Amino acid sequence: MRLIATAAAVLALVPMLSACVIVRQFTNQPRMPETASLPGHVEPVHAAVIAQNQAAFWVSSNGCTAKADIQPVVRQSSDGPIITLRRIKEDRCRQVQPEGVEMRWSFEELGLADGSRLSVENPYQLPPG
Repeated sequence: MRLIATAAAVLALVPMLSACVIVRQFTNQPRMPETASLPGHVEPVHAAVIAQNQAAFWVSSNGCTAKADIQPVVRQSSDGPIITLRRIKEDRCRQVQPEGVEMRWSFEELGLADGSRLSVENPYQLPPG
């Protein structure tokens, strides 16, 4: 009897799980981009400023973070370009900079037209302390 009740419960849940996929298709929820082929990992930012055809970010640093260690990835969406900073080289130094360090890219470096509206996809992280 217990086996029948367990099987009935499992069979009742299966249609509900597949309904989640169907709801996602019909609600136009954006799909997350494929990240397996992208380098490094998404870098949290302390702050971001997009102005005067430049994108500036403050990222965590243990004293050795350089611009070459962070790669900006720009992708197009229906709402305009979206930028994601990805850390491709870990900072293994031991001189933590509480405010982080500034990383700046021109729109030209990012392959964007002057005056583009740019969204930032990185999570925000408050500086330590």
